[in-house]
Amino acid sequence: MRKLDGLVCIPSDVTSTSPPPPPQFNHTFDLVCAPNDLRREIKFVETMVTRASEAFLKDSDENLDIASFESASSRTSRRGGTEATFVEHGEKDEMWFVRLRQAEYGYLDEQNQVYLDFTGAALAAKSQLRAFQTRMAGELYGNPHSQSPSSAAATKLVDWTRTAVLEYLHADPSEYAVIFTANATAAAKLVGESYAFGPRRKLVLTFDNHNSINGLREYAKKRRCHTTYVPSVYPDLTIDHAALQRALEPRRRILTRSFTGLFAFPAQSNFSGVRHPLDYVAMAQSRGFDVLLDAAAYVPTNELNLSQVKPEFTIMSWYKMFGFPTGVGCLVARKDALKRLRRPWFSGGTIEAVSVGIPWHRMTLDESAFEDGTLNFHGIPDVLIGLSWVNRIGMSSIHEHVQVITAYGLDRLQQARHSDGKPMIIVYGPATMKHRGGTISFNLLDQKGKMIDERIIAEESADANISLRTGCFCNPGVGENVFQLQVKTLRGLLWSRSPSIDEYIRLLGLSSAGAIRVSFGIASTTRDADALMHFIYDKYRDRITSSEGLASRTRC
Repeated sequence: MRKLDGLVCIPSDVTSTSPPPPPQFNHTFDLVCAPNDLRREIKFVETMVTRASEAFLKDSDENLDIASFESASSRTSRRGGTEATFVEHGEKDEMWFVRLRQAEYGYLDEQNQVYLDFTGAALAAKSQLRAFQTRMAGELYGNPHSQSPSSAAATKLVDWTRTAVLEYLHADPSEYAVIFTANATAAAKLVGESYAFGPRRKLVLTFDNHNSINGLREYAKKRRCHTTYVPSVYPDLTIDHAALQRALEPRRRILTRSFTGLFAFPAQSNFSGVRHPLDYVAMAQSRGFDVLLDAAAYVPTNELNLSQVKPEFTIMSWYKMFGFPTGVGCLVARKDALKRLRRPWFSGGTIEAVSVGIPWHRMTLDESAFEDGTLNFHGIPDVLIGLSWVNRIGMSSIHEHVQVITAYGLDRLQQARHSDGKPMIIVYGPATMKHRGGTISFNLLDQKGKMIDERIIAEESADANISLRTGCFCNPGVGENVFQLQVKTLRGLLWSRSPSIDEYIRLLGLSSAGAIRVSFGIASTTRDADALMHFIYDKYRDRITSSEGLASRTRC
């Protein structure tokens, strides 16, 4: 039993004499006790998943129990020896997820939509949205910066959500703090603007990084801190291990780790789907670096255990994990690292006291020192509901499902051919599912082998009700890698007065400025991959395309 904020907290267990089919409810949050309204919401979400399980059992000729699911998951595959094949595992797995899709994501089929942009944003389950409506209609919540009843109610939910996030990530609350932000970008900015960059320190970035991480170099530049980029290895687009080791050599001999610099990299590429080794965290730390781990593309389909991997800073956006709420991200930071950050300003909510008569203020001593203004107190509690939803299904089940669907889609894309046998598609990243998550980036080739302008695919896929993404995905480093752009060529354009992005592309000699990205998630089925391939064959097999008449690009 644990006591927090006056609430007596009793750990709870979920037991069953006959376990439901996967996805299964792995655990509930044991650290604190939920207020009554949140208990009702979580129970509601659990009930919805249980009903989906019961419907599956009722209508299925085969009782797919946990044991059969896990044994299928453990089999090796022809795709790199690490994932179950669709034949071995996917058909059984998909039956359950088809039921889940019908019950919770039925709006996809009702609207005849093919959604292939889970890396851009996950989709919200109907149960999540109903839980939000139930909570908002059932109790009054006010601005947390007060002692009023409505403020106290909101504060308790926010604090309980903090604890739930830590528990979900297996993060010790004595070691880690959760700082709520608007998104992962805002979390990265918090670190960048507050980190002690300097002439004797280094900022080490990988080519494979989102622009929200690339932007850290501007803070480093202002403080005369050198930035080093570590290249990716083509064609797998994995981080060059030897180059990383060289980059992590400190600029001077150090006595304590905090004086070396900052290393920032993604756990999973938002461009290619490559999963980079989390071992790089400890490797960088052993060389004296703090580590910022971009987990935004990783955590939606993978478990992140911060009791095993311990970066100083981890950033994520919750809408990428379960679709709702938007506008809520977080920085999960080690408390010892937070003490080294120095904020460049203060605002409402971040200070204990301030004077206008003299230039003096005192920051709060907890995570609120990094939370500017009023938190999204209506949205943050829905992170709790989303985590309950994910836990009820089971991240291991979600991971396996997405890997199987991605392997199926990857195989079909790689086999696509024009009628003369020439390949229709060039896929970027690993050729197998080894080191790959639920994202596939590629370009289409016409019958002459020329890359088809991605703007054509963007327009025509939209007309076909297919949601995918085109461009460089805010990840220019991987784009420069896949298009084999040399530094000398890029430098030659630095002083170009080209009037448009299209003219820059022409000067670079590119037929396309970006790639096509499809990504899978909890609501995906093989039907989505099949719909994509039907569209590709129908529109682009044996076709010669032209970029004439396309709207000008306004950005990469």
